Order: sequence, then structure tokens, then C-alpha cells
Amino acid sequence: MFQVRIHGRGGQGVVTAAEMLSIAAFEEGRHAQAFPSFGSERTGAPVVAFCRIADKEIRLREPIMEPDALIIQDPTLLYQVDVFSGLKKNGYILINTSRSFDELGLGDYVRDWPQDRLCTVPATDLSRKHVGRPMPNVPLLAGFAAASGVIRLESVIQAINAKFSDKVASNNVAAASEAYQFVVDEVAHARHGETAHA
Repeated sequence: MFQVRIHGRGGQGVVTAAEMLSIAAFEEGRHAQAFPSFGSERTGAPVVAFCRIADKEIRLREPIMEPDALIIQDPTLLYQVDVFSGLKKNGYILINTSRSFDELGLGDYVRDWPQDRLCTVPATDLSRKHVGRPMPNVPLLAGFAAASGVIRLESVIQAINAKFSDKVASNNVAAASEAYQFVVDEVAHARHGETAHA
């Protein structure tokens, strides 16, 4: 079973991201489960959502305490919430930012991490560019697909088409496709020992 924890703020589509990730997994014939952790429902308040993906029925129901991957939709949470709590050693970290892990002050934390598991993608910028709104969730799902290989981009696109109507869907597909390629390139750089942000 692969477990994903998504951190963001109210209004950023965190819960929708988890739902779409589960839809993408269903599209591939797998079992999936998505659910939010509800605290304060205010716009801007920290929000956490979870997604489990497995090849057999999922019986667990509790929040994900030891994720295999983290998707961080708002980098300001890095300094307010222990987003890395329980993250499995060498798990995937995907952050919505155009800054490097060093620039975010995370260099020491991830020093021994495999570089190809540490990804950043300017998801808010890509969403503004393609969708006209700062909604980082869809580009981050595509980035997650590129980084982890747990789901395919095609499945993310099917989930987008299931969730949104025509024009909104096509704009989100464009944002997702660019984010996917961004992370594919970033991972390739990391595997070749180059820095993706050089």
C-alpha cells in the first residue's frame, strides 16, 4: 500500500486533490481511499487530506501517520506545521514552490535523502498561467505522478475530466501536463547528479 498525505490551506483544493488522486488510482484498476482531516474550515487555515492506494481492498480507516509521500501545497506551512512528521525514510517530498530545498531552509533535513525523491514544482504559477486561478492541487498531482510513478499522467487526466467541465478540464490538463514534464526533467537532472535549480 502506498500512502500519501497532502498539506495545504483551506481554499487550495486539498480535499479535492486527495479525491482526484483516488479517482486516478481507480482508473488504473486499483483500490484507493481518500479522506480529509477536518480541523478549522476557514479559508487559509491548515488542512490535511489523505490518500491510500493499494492493489487489494483497504481496511485501514485512520489518518496516515507514516506517509510514503508528502504533497505540500503551501510552502508557508513548512514553518507552522510539522509536515514531515512520520514521513518514511526516503519517502517522496513534493513542494509547491520555485525555490530549492536549500533555499527553503530544508537542506540539512534532506541531506541524506535520494535527490530524485525531492521535487519542487511552481504549481501555483502553472495554475495561474493555464487556469487563471492560483489552485496548485492539479499541477501537484501531475508532479506526484512524475516523481513517484505510482500513478500515470493519463490517469490524472482522466480524473481531471471526471471532476471538471470542458473548458476548466482542458485548462487543468494543460497545467497538469506542464507540471508533469517539469518534474520529469527535475528527476532526470537529480539522477544525473546535476542540480535541477542550477
